[in-house]
Amino acid sequence: MHTKGTPGEEKTIQLELKLLADAGLVGFPNAGKSTLISRISAAKPKIADYPFTTLVPNLGLVRYAEYQSFVVADMPGLLKGAHQGKGLGIQFLRHIERTRVLVFLIESTSKHPKDQFEVLLEELRSFRPELAKKPQIVAITKMDLADDELRRQLKKVSFRRGVPVIPISSATGEGLKELVDAMWKKLHPRKSKA
Repeated sequence: MHTKGTPGEEKTIQLELKLLADAGLVGFPNAGKSTLISRISAAKPKIADYPFTTLVPNLGLVRYAEYQSFVVADMPGLLKGAHQGKGLGIQFLRHIERTRVLVFLIESTSKHPKDQFEVLLEELRSFRPELAKKPQIVAITKMDLADDELRRQLKKVSFRRGVPVIPISSATGEGLKELVDAMWKKLHPRKSKA
């Protein structure tokens, strides 16, 4: 016994692949994201001294300890207005949705480091309010360019209560171990307290 077939349905669907990483590096163009990921992982992103070198996210596997690792994503630079599509904004912000921890990279030589942090945070909040609630770390980059006076000034800057602030230099290696430790602790708070 059989039944006569009927015309089937036809649909056009669009699938969107979102990056999945444990930690996402967030910052303005040339903040040092690609250099950092090349130093803490085996990733080999394109590195240059002009904006928007990174056009697509790069992933790097960070080996933390024996049999322990996590994935870091180097995201394209973010601009004010990204949530409205400026620069690579919307593409970038969609990938950030699939990260567990946000690492904000702020250049040590910035005249207004706290303002830069607030602009980045507001872009995330404007795109999806829950993005600004993810665990966060602030990494002050390019500390090899900071003299003693600038280092003293940066220590006085308060970004956000409970957010670790770690001065780093990908050029010299300063603070990189501390940053990786902080990422691990944010990703594994229970293991870190034990």
